[in-house]
Amino acid sequence: MKVLLINGSPRKAGNTYRALSEVAATLESLGVDSEIVHIGTAPVQGCIACFRCKGLGRCVFNDPLYMTMREKLEEADGIIVGSPVYYAGPNGSLCALLDRLFFSSKAHLQYKPGAAVAVCRRGGASATFDRLNKYFTINNMPVVPSQYWNSVHGLAPGEVVQDAEGMQTMRTLARNMAWMLRAFNAEGIEHPEREEPVSTSFVR
Repeated sequence: MKVLLINGSPRKAGNTYRALSEVAATLESLGVDSEIVHIGTAPVQGCIACFRCKGLGRCVFNDPLYMTMREKLEEADGIIVGSPVYYAGPNGSLCALLDRLFFSSKAHLQYKPGAAVAVCRRGGASATFDRLNKYFTINNMPVVPSQYWNSVHGLAPGEVVQDAEGMQTMRTLARNMAWMLRAFNAEGIEHPEREEPVSTSFVR
């Protein structure tokens, strides 16, 4: 089993990375492989709602970042997305990528456990946490719990390790992810039956 951890911060080794590293180390100690992938600092193309992915099976903008992340999403058994807080929300570049990934890759995401991690100096963590979790819940992905909301606090690089409760929350998240992965992959456990999707538009 393998968990993909997406570092949605422009800082490759900043506080978001430190928080995700705490998760990854705990996963590894439990026998679950993990990989932290950084989205980088280059501009990220956003979704333009062209719906070309419906026919192509992938986003029409098949840029290297999107294609790399898509391949890793397909291979992963669980997904954790981490982001710093910018104006009480996730990093915009991260959301631009996730909009395209999660809309065009539904078939590769369903029933994989997902979790969000928010990193902030002081406030905005709950709004960031909420926004990121919506990517999971619209794709039939069980959300992994912890002992508290998955947030850690710190400003200067490395400060998050001083947030003892936040770090413990990361470790609990990892243990719950490992437990859910094993439970979902147990013999005899099948995905629930799905109805044919129905779409209701309120303006006709």
